[in-house]
Amino acid sequence: MDQNFKNSSPIALLPLFIFIAIFMGTSILSKDFYAMPVIVPFLIAALVALFMNRKIPMEKKLETFCKGAGESNIILMCFIFILAGAFAEVAKSMGAVESTVNLGLRLLPSNVLISGVFIIACFVALSIGTSMGTIVALVPIATGIASKTGIPEALVVGAVVGGAMFGDNLSMISDTTIAATKTQGCEMKDKFRMNFIIVLPAAIITSLIFAFITLGNGSYQVADYSYSLIKVLPYIGVLVAALLGINVILVLVGGTTFAGVIGLATGAFNIKGLFQSMGKGIGGMSELVIISIIIGGMVELIKFNGGIEFILQYITKRVKSKKGAELGIAILVSLVDICTANNTIAIVTVGPIAKDISDKFDLEPKRVAGILDMFSCAFQGIIPYGAQLLSASALAKLSPFSIMKYLYYPYLMGISALIAIVLIPNLKLKLLN
Repeated sequence: MDQNFKNSSPIALLPLFIFIAIFMGTSILSKDFYAMPVIVPFLIAALVALFMNRKIPMEKKLETFCKGAGESNIILMCFIFILAGAFAEVAKSMGAVESTVNLGLRLLPSNVLISGVFIIACFVALSIGTSMGTIVALVPIATGIASKTGIPEALVVGAVVGGAMFGDNLSMISDTTIAATKTQGCEMKDKFRMNFIIVLPAAIITSLIFAFITLGNGSYQVADYSYSLIKVLPYIGVLVAALLGINVILVLVGGTTFAGVIGLATGAFNIKGLFQSMGKGIGGMSELVIISIIIGGMVELIKFNGGIEFILQYITKRVKSKKGAELGIAILVSLVDICTANNTIAIVTVGPIAKDISDKFDLEPKRVAGILDMFSCAFQGIIPYGAQLLSASALAKLSPFSIMKYLYYPYLMGISALIAIVLIPNLKLKLLN
C-alpha cells in the first residue's frame, strides 16, 4: 500500500454516509429499523459511488465495480452462503432442530435449569450456525419453563439470546464466521480457536450468574420431549468435520446430503420435499448474496477513489501500535452494526477495510477475523432493534428492553474481546494448537 497516501480522499466515503443517512433516517422516522430493506440503501450508495468522480470514464468505474463484486473471496463467500442456507433448511425440515433442542432439555439437571438453557442455546447455535434459528426454536420452550418455575420470563429468554449469540460468533457455518474468515483470508478452525479461548471465560461466568440468581427456585422436571438421536447426527457431523479442518464446501455438501438421506429414510419428506427445502434455504440467502456482491463492488470503488487510504491515514495518525489498529477495527465494525442492525453486513462492509488495516500493521488475520466477529455479535445481541431481540420479544410477548438487562453473555463477550486487545495483545493458543 502507498505509504504516502497520495490517493487519499474523504469524499470517496460519501456512499457510506449516504447509506447510513438513508437507512437510519427511514428507520427513525418510521420507528421501525426493519421498515427499509437494507439492500435498497446499499444499492443507492453503490450508484452514488458509480456516479462520483466525473473525470473517470463510466466504463472504467463499471470495470472497477465488477472487479470488486467478482473478487474471488466475495464469490466464494456467496457460494458458501448458498450451501449453508440449503443445509440449514434441509436439516430443519427433517426435524434436526427439534430433536437437538429436545435432547438437550431431557439431559438438563433441574437445579441448574437456566444455566442449562443457556448451554443448550450455545450448543444449538454452534451446531446450526444461526442465532435466529436458535431463538425461534428455544424461546417458546423457555417461556414454558418460566411459567412453571416462577423464574422471570425475560431472564430465561435472555439466557436463550445469549447462548444464540455464542453460537453465532463461533459456529463454523455461521454467516459471521464465513464473512470474517473469508474477508481476512484465514482458516475457520484458526479463527475458532482464537475466539474460543477469548469468549470461554465470558460463557463460564454467564453460566455461573444464571445459576446463582436462580438458586432456590425449586426443581422442575421438563416434559417428555421426544427426540430422535439420528436426526441430531448431521449437526454433530458438520461440527466435527469443520473442527477437523475439512474444507467448508465439502462440510456443507456432506451435511446437506447426510440430512437429506436421514429425512428421506425417516419419511420427513420425499425427493420433491427435499429439493423444495433446499430451494427455500438457498432463497433465504439471496438477499445476503446480493448485498455481498453490491458491497464488494462499492468498496472497490471507494478504494479506487481514495476512501480506504483516507481511513488508513486517519487511523495511522492516531495509532502507533498493533493494539491501536485492533481497537480501530473493533470500533468500526461496532458502529456499522449499530447502524445496520445486522452483524453479517457489518462484517462484510468493514472486512475489506479491516484487511487493509491488518496488512498495514501486520496483524494476524485470525485475530482480526475474531475481532470483527466478536464485536459485531456483541452489539448485535444487545441492540433492542436487532432481529434477535425483536424476534425473541415477539415470541415471548415482552419488551426488548426488559430482556436487555439479562443479556449477560453479549456484554461479557464484548468485555472479554476488549480485554484481549488491551491486555493480551500477543495471545498464544499453545493449549489448543
